[in-house]
Amino acid sequence: MFDHHATLKKHFSALRTTADFFSLRYVRESGHYLSVRKNVAAPPHLNHDEGAMLTVRVNGVEAYAATHDISLPGLQAALERAEQQARLIKPHALLDLRDQHVSSDVADYLSPNLAQAFPSLSDCYQLLGDESAAVPQDERLVNWEVSLGLTHVEQIYLNSAGAELRQAQRFVFPGVNVTAYDGNDSQSRTFGGSNFGQQGGFDVIDRFGLVGAAPRIADEALQLLLAPNTPQGPRDLLLMPDQMILQIHESIGHPLELDRILGDERNYAGTSFVKAEDFGRLQYGSPLLNVTFDPDIPEQLASYSHDDDGTAASKQFLIREGLLLKPLGGALSQFRSGMGGVANSRASSWNRPPIDRMANLNIEAGDQSLAQLIGGIEHGILMSTNRSWSIDDARNKFQFGCEWGQLIENGELKGVVKNPNYRAISAQFWRNLSAVGDASTFKVLGTPNCGKGEPNQVIRVGHASPACVFSNVDVFGGDA
Repeated sequence: MFDHHATLKKHFSALRTTADFFSLRYVRESGHYLSVRKNVAAPPHLNHDEGAMLTVRVNGVEAYAATHDISLPGLQAALERAEQQARLIKPHALLDLRDQHVSSDVADYLSPNLAQAFPSLSDCYQLLGDESAAVPQDERLVNWEVSLGLTHVEQIYLNSAGAELRQAQRFVFPGVNVTAYDGNDSQSRTFGGSNFGQQGGFDVIDRFGLVGAAPRIADEALQLLLAPNTPQGPRDLLLMPDQMILQIHESIGHPLELDRILGDERNYAGTSFVKAEDFGRLQYGSPLLNVTFDPDIPEQLASYSHDDDGTAASKQFLIREGLLLKPLGGALSQFRSGMGGVANSRASSWNRPPIDRMANLNIEAGDQSLAQLIGGIEHGILMSTNRSWSIDDARNKFQFGCEWGQLIENGELKGVVKNPNYRAISAQFWRNLSAVGDASTFKVLGTPNCGKGEPNQVIRVGHASPACVFSNVDVFGGDA
């Protein structure tokens, strides 16, 4: 662990520059993806990548250059390129960063159970194969796959103010998906994969419940084949945590990114319906809505001690009792806007600069069990597991589809319905939050593939949430 730390520290001290401030961020990432499809193991997908980003400030202008050559000459050359870029930018610079605070922290951050060895590739394949073989024999089950993704990331950050920050993390992504087809209709049911990931070791697979999941997921796919389409019209909507991931991500996370609010993303990923003047004033949701930036849940995907600019991270409320308080803005966006923010300057790799990104963005648990949530609904529908999404470039008007639906009538769960969809407007939707599940409904989830930036950066984000009820939402099925 941290094999290159001593060498990088020695190289860093030997670098020569005229910059007022400079930093080095080294990243090494490796991992594999394993899958067994219809009882046949696919070859492993292996990856390894490493390099460093050199950042400088010259006369208040910041610039950077990346290199995969981490020798002293390679780092020196990148540093000089960054200096040259800073001087070229100077006549056109929009900001003077000489007074922007820089970190001098020294800290290490490790994923939980990182010292415990992960099972071998052969053992993992055996686990996946056993689970694949547990899918029942039914001619309507035309495809299924059991998978496991594993990613190791080591990062070392050094700067001329004395900061020395090291992170070693392991991310685990188990998944099951099954597709059923009856000659007329096809339905898929998934578990994990792109909506479940955690930091840790083999304990993640245990928490996920991979063993025994495949037969249940297959049965649910078959149930969907026989189910009627979701009826159309206004209903109370009970969203389970694995759908709340998307709901939080698209209609809270992206709208609150401060660089987006400042206009940086408008030509690529869009803008936001949220304005800078809304913070401290806008009633974003009902009084039941409490949203936090929380880097302190050890197993969550984006838990860390410091962001990629070296800013110390701590739990903070972005929305409290429905009132919008704080944006997702890192150090640079805070400096530009004069607004408070959080430690969420994050880069996807060594060859990308940190920008404002979601990290762990969570909804705090409420006070109702799942039985109480269901019991309080007279005419509604439960939806689980995202299948499709569409949202406008201001992250306001949206339409989301799910895999699994169940009708709720007079406080009781009724039959399964297929192709459940709902649509609403973000600025109104969260104000219709009418009930929030308690800790027993709360799940720590996340996704590895949030994209943003130009050039694009795909990054891991965490979303933990209880089940939630929204009143009077427009729902519809595949016939609408």
